[in-house]
Amino acid sequence: MSTPAQGPDPSEARISRLRHHLPTVPEALASLLRTVVVALFLLTFFLQPYLIPSESMEHTLLVGDFLLVNKQVYAPAGRLSRWLLPYREVARGDIVVFHHPHPPFLVKRVVGLPGDRLRIEDGRVTVNGLIQDEPYAAFEPAVRNPFRDDFPGKVYTDPEVDPAWWRQMQSLTRDGELVIPRDEYFVLGDNRNHSKDSRFWGFVARSQIVARPLVIYFSLSRPSTTDVQQAADDRLGHDRELSAKLTGFARWKRIFHVVH
Repeated sequence: MSTPAQGPDPSEARISRLRHHLPTVPEALASLLRTVVVALFLLTFFLQPYLIPSESMEHTLLVGDFLLVNKQVYAPAGRLSRWLLPYREVARGDIVVFHHPHPPFLVKRVVGLPGDRLRIEDGRVTVNGLIQDEPYAAFEPAVRNPFRDDFPGKVYTDPEVDPAWWRQMQSLTRDGELVIPRDEYFVLGDNRNHSKDSRFWGFVARSQIVARPLVIYFSLSRPSTTDVQQAADDRLGHDRELSAKLTGFARWKRIFHVVH
């Protein structure tokens, strides 16, 4: 009696398929190189990381937030990148990254556009006669500052106000409102009582605006100096101390949070 022909061993077939799909060293290096090139291209021309160092944009942006920003959304028209990422003009309410002498970059929110008539009364912003709805604005406790809270001021009361800006502001004030010149923008921090912004040093030129924040890709837990801090209790928690140290160094819920 003849013995039936034996088919291929299924285990050997699986091993063969695995060997067939495992990349060689050159293939793995080529894949890694492509990933690096794409990342460098994006970081060079489109995206850039930033770290928030201060409380001026609370509670929209917190100290310790790491941002990815879109460097092309406000790019001048005509660039090739305009076809790859949507391009548009700066709008009221946008959070923008812009050049500033000290430090070299700042992030604030645009509240006034070229041609707008702006004033601030008791901290509330009015543009072209309309009180602005600003759900993002925070008013942490602070000593009252007449210049900061009622703008534009008629009296030079705050030594932190740039003298050159004070003179320019007076020349642009009409009937208690600041008239914003062409190609200039008025910006404020969301943490209105703890932000040095256009009230103190003036406008941001269109050419200074370089990016718009997109997403928080990581966030380190950092205390805020402007929040009212609650006193810590004295309850023992040794069993949770290690896990708290391992998980408490980052704000995990803020990761991949889209910035508005």
